[in-house]
Amino acid sequence: MDLVIVGGGPAGLTAGLYASRGGLKNVVMFEKSVFGGQITKSSEIENYPGVVEVVSGLELMEKWPEQAARFGVKQEFAGVKRVSKAEDNFFDITLEDDTHLKAKSVIICTGSNPKKSGVDGEDEFYGKGVSFCATCDGFFYRNKEVAVLGGGDAALEEALFLTNICQKVYLVHRRDEFRASPATVQRVKKNAKIELVLNSTVKKIYGDTSGVNGVIVADKEGNERDLKVPGVFVFVGMKVNNEVLLQENGSFLCEMSKGGEAVVDLNMRTSVKGLFAAGDIRINAAKQVVCAAADGAVAAIGAIGYLESLHE
Repeated sequence: MDLVIVGGGPAGLTAGLYASRGGLKNVVMFEKSVFGGQITKSSEIENYPGVVEVVSGLELMEKWPEQAARFGVKQEFAGVKRVSKAEDNFFDITLEDDTHLKAKSVIICTGSNPKKSGVDGEDEFYGKGVSFCATCDGFFYRNKEVAVLGGGDAALEEALFLTNICQKVYLVHRRDEFRASPATVQRVKKNAKIELVLNSTVKKIYGDTSGVNGVIVADKEGNERDLKVPGVFVFVGMKVNNEVLLQENGSFLCEMSKGGEAVVDLNMRTSVKGLFAAGDIRINAAKQVVCAAADGAVAAIGAIGYLESLHE
């Protein structure tokens, strides 16, 4: 194969579209779950350029696989276990059924998933008041009160972002100190719209068929408090889906960051020639659909250039 794309979300589908439209004849995309990626679970999307109506993530992504297929991308419902470099300088693609395939170039678009807090009601109200993305969903709570769960940089930065939209932000953290950078902590403490709810944990997220109505938090002494908010933003970390880059000896195929993201340059090139990474799997990803799509296009253009260089 000229190019294998691992992952069928916005980055992968755009990479396939640009690669095949750019002249590559044998482009295969592997996706073990749902084409469209994590965004298909979002109930409302209103910030994708050119899409004026508020649509669900599933509606937004509905035509993407069809468009990619029209230009020749072969889409396979199969999981990839591992991508490694073969002795002949090709890439060895090991599928979950242990089938082995070879490719001249690879784009990894496996993304990431937000870690769940495990709080009662989190799954029940996901997309109905529980969110993992303030940039995506903050607007729906304009001039309302919301709760943010977490104590790291992401939680505090998203809490600050929400103060530009919401009337008030409750920042709930199980400790009395934050893991975030000192500068960010100071900005949070000085923001009048943020109320710190420290040494406390969320016991339950509750609501009805319309969505979230509030959260019950409890301090270390067991004293409970009912925060009547329609939105809860959970930021307790991200799980980067980097398993396909993990080799049998425990090392990674390419250079990785401490957080497990693939280190890439501006052209989405990893430290291994012919291997690209796009979307949430790469360092400094913005974790937005439009950014993932852009990454995919850049990676595809890079892959085309790499394959052309093999014939020079």
